[in-house]
Amino acid sequence: MVVKVGVSRFSCIGHLVTKADFHSGKIDIVTINNPFIDLNMVYMLQYDSAQCKFNGTVKAENGKPVINGKPISVFQ
Repeated sequence: MVVKVGVSRFSCIGHLVTKADFHSGKIDIVTINNPFIDLNMVYMLQYDSAQCKFNGTVKAENGKPVINGKPISVFQ
């Protein structure tokens, strides 16, 4: 069973949770809520120097981050 989750705040812990969720396959991140972030989050997730690089694909398309081919809604 896959659980749908929304990440609140894309800070250090938000990065770790997002990476772990995409590698586990048991959790489906459907949204990220953070009033202080824009699509620079794509770069932050891909090249996080403190917590290691993300082993997957991260890009921006149509105003949304796309992580491993899955678009994620971002709310501010």
